[in-house]
Amino acid sequence: MAVKIHPSWYAVLQPQFEAPYFAELKQFLVAERQQYTCYPPGSKIFNAFDHTPFDKVKVVILGQDPYHEPGQAMGLCFSVPDGIAVPPSLVNIIKEINSDLGTAIPLTSGNLTGWADQGVLLLNATLTVRAHQAGSHQRHGWEQFTDAAIRELSARRHGLVFLLWGSYAIAKKAFIDAGKHLILTAPHPSPLSAYRGFFGCRHFSQANSYLQQQGLAPIDWTRIGQA
Repeated sequence: MAVKIHPSWYAVLQPQFEAPYFAELKQFLVAERQQYTCYPPGSKIFNAFDHTPFDKVKVVILGQDPYHEPGQAMGLCFSVPDGIAVPPSLVNIIKEINSDLGTAIPLTSGNLTGWADQGVLLLNATLTVRAHQAGSHQRHGWEQFTDAAIRELSARRHGLVFLLWGSYAIAKKAFIDAGKHLILTAPHPSPLSAYRGFFGCRHFSQANSYLQQQGLAPIDWTRIGQA
């Protein structure tokens, strides 16, 4: 497994790469790829870390699993490449942005690389998945790795915004210092739960207000597609 990750993140996470659990995780992934199609492609596994250097992170959005159908997963949570149909959860995210900010983002692309390049870490808890089998790579070490990334951000950085949607993401509050960072929680944006409080949460305007209070540039949430 070739690791393509920004040097700033490699320096922070090097103890994880050298830990016994990560060696076991690599062995698991090698065996999986010998038997099954897995997503995302190897070069995209650490895409979130590669696009958003450790010292440039402003906002963290936590997902659970990569998309598990062909052409979807690109190493950024909730994001799909240009030309791929926008998944239902991301449709709802875009609807909430438009409602919150008065924008008119079209539902024509789900490529969120433009967010990542502005400092939005789009982090899935599990970074790989077997084709057509959601959750198939959970509990093999990825969660320990990504939890370490969250802990390091909380400890070493100050004034980040964590957007935690759904019970799985909200549980990660345990690793985040609420005295140093803004933590915003809401139900998951999936069609099953978006109407229970994701719609109307106004997380995007709140995140930008918080960043601006610290003298930082807000996120241009309209930068979706053709990144």
